Amino acid sequence: MTRPGLRPFGRAWVAVPTGAESADFDRYASQELGVPQTTLMENAGRGAAQVLQRLFPEGEVVGVVGPGNNGGDALVLLRSLAEWGRPVRAIVVADRPEPEAVLHGWSLERLLDREMGEEGWGRLSRAAVVVDGILGTGVRGEPRERQGAAISRVNACGRPVIALDVPSGVSADDGSVPGDAVRADVTVAFGWPKLGTLLHPARERVGRLVAIDVGFPPLDEGRFSARLVTPGWAAVMRPSRHPDTHKKAVGVVLVVAGRPGMAGAAVLAARGALRAGAGLVRVASSPENRVVLQTAVPAAIFVDAGDGEALAAAIEDATAVAAGPGLGTERDAETLLARVLDEGEAPLLLDADALNLVSEGRLPALALVASARPLLVTPHPGEMARISAFSRERLAAGRVSAAREWAEETGCTLLLKGSPSLVASPGRPVLIDAMGSSDLATAGMGDVLSGVAGSFLAQGLPPRTSAALALHVSGRAARLADRGHGLLPEDVAERLPRALQESGPGETDLPFPFVLFDQDPVR
Repeated sequence: MTRPGLRPFGRAWVAVPTGAESADFDRYASQELGVPQTTLMENAGRGAAQVLQRLFPEGEVVGVVGPGNNGGDALVLLRSLAEWGRPVRAIVVADRPEPEAVLHGWSLERLLDREMGEEGWGRLSRAAVVVDGILGTGVRGEPRERQGAAISRVNACGRPVIALDVPSGVSADDGSVPGDAVRADVTVAFGWPKLGTLLHPARERVGRLVAIDVGFPPLDEGRFSARLVTPGWAAVMRPSRHPDTHKKAVGVVLVVAGRPGMAGAAVLAARGALRAGAGLVRVASSPENRVVLQTAVPAAIFVDAGDGEALAAAIEDATAVAAGPGLGTERDAETLLARVLDEGEAPLLLDADALNLVSEGRLPALALVASARPLLVTPHPGEMARISAFSRERLAAGRVSAAREWAEETGCTLLLKGSPSLVASPGRPVLIDAMGSSDLATAGMGDVLSGVAGSFLAQGLPPRTSAALALHVSGRAARLADRGHGLLPEDVAERLPRALQESGPGETDLPFPFVLFDQDPVR
């Protein structure tokens, strides 16, 4: 199902609610705005039926129908397919009313799990596709015995599985899988992808994730606590140049990086900054790295980090500073970073060793730095644990809530690397990256990312936008390189200009205008 071209996100504004937020909005739409629940269920079921018909156009469809609205969505899907001539059957694994109003008088073959034996369950393995309508977004904890048995049957059937809204058994809130859960080939989300389906370990059970419009009313930005970074959003937010401009007007980046023997980190950061559109890049580094840097990145200007006068001038002239890649944690590096933190007013990005140095407590606290200038920090989970009070276990269990809490406490903008990476900024929804993959798990990728984000800061974008846009275009550049697990940081840097030239909301092989989001299985 892998497709070339832009990842197909149909809108620039795609919300990512938790299960609780989604349920609250359902009630608001119904009780305050008068949107009937039956209308939403009808749109959800019929939309999911269209997706199923497009992806799996032939053969019998067997739906496993649970309680509540999720089971109702499955019945609408089956009824719609029956109307279009597809053979369908329903296996009901809950106490549901008879007759079902959502069937609109259509008669479907209904098998009740408590009344059928192995032969009835054998229909799953003979189906062309199985629909998971067992449990929805409101489930907390392990599935009950009846639904848990049905989940096990679905997982054992060996047939393609389409889950409705979320795979049964996963948490729509935090991505946890407290018990058994369906392993879906495709998950069709209603209205928006739910936060939990973008987070591990649930994401591994989601398969291809397709979100469709079901007729919800418009949202204000603050209603949900997270949103996606999409191609449409990136196209709107990326920096532009006035025709009558010059190099300093389009961004001057100072990269502070590279202890002796670590010139490569400084090279990658500088390349990222230049390829992302900075007009001028200076690299403050150890004099031992001069030849390597001037050979590998001749467009960048070398600054001897030990030359106090030259360093002061570079800090003063910069419109953004990116510090940390390969910097080291020795006393010289600490002295250098202290000057960077103390001098200048330009937006500042701290990564890698800069964060490790700050975590040791001898330099100004991040909250103090953030009170004086725009500050973006870009830790991986280990660095995040060092600069915060959160343990790795706390971060793993609730990355989004932890990131939001830390950003509010410190006033910093946080780009927390991971799968997925995310951006948290005080008072704003968390931005979720949708471009990352395991291909990016290679040393040096973070150095390129720092240069890209620093470039956007220098070009006048705020830290939140700079961080999210850097994630997006770096991920797109990685896709364009198409190197798989052999991807190198240099591949990403070289394809950044092409990624930045992409425009529009993206493409989808589902020819439906109501597809809002379409992401292939994680790899």
